[in-house]
Amino acid sequence: MKNWDELANPESIAEAVESLKTNGINSVVVENSEEAKKKVMELLPQGSEVMTMSSVTLDTIGLAKEINESGKYNSVKAKLMKMDRTTQGLEMQKLGAAPEYVVGSVHAVTQDGKLLIASNTGSQLPAYAFGASHVIWVVGTQKIVKDEEEGKKRIYEYVLPLESERINKLNNITAGSFVSKLLAINRERKPDRLNVIFVKEKLGF
Repeated sequence: MKNWDELANPESIAEAVESLKTNGINSVVVENSEEAKKKVMELLPQGSEVMTMSSVTLDTIGLAKEINESGKYNSVKAKLMKMDRTTQGLEMQKLGAAPEYVVGSVHAVTQDGKLLIASNTGSQLPAYAFGASHVIWVVGTQKIVKDEEEGKKRIYEYVLPLESERINKLNNITAGSFVSKLLAINRERKPDRLNVIFVKEKLGF
């Protein structure tokens, strides 16, 4: 089995960056998580509406906490935490599906400029695909793969077992997780809507 947590070499990173640009997706490369966090803050206007998606990467670098608790932004996640899913479920779905800004990560980036995001519930996918006006992904370069086929292998062979283990520990269950939905973004038509921040560190999985 391939070592799915090995950081990509400079040539692979450069190829992915150029391919993403060709497909209408902005990308930059930073050295570490602190630089990544700083770059995200540069892209988020203070006072803007921001939704942070569930992400081991964002939690690891403290970005989700900064966005949702600093008071600098109109945090959608903070709103959702105060709502009742039983009585306000539809309203919650709408809030999460079309925020002004969304910040998260992806599970694989191909060298020909495609993005793959797996999900059990699918809750983050509407905003990524269309709903959000601006999307920012923080991505460790270990997630760069050759092509879409290799990206899917990474998800099923590497990401899914780790996410299942995380979910089991978090909820004290043994059911694990599942790739119920899989979003592939091949290109973007709206200029400057999608932004990838590559980090030369192993972040998330």
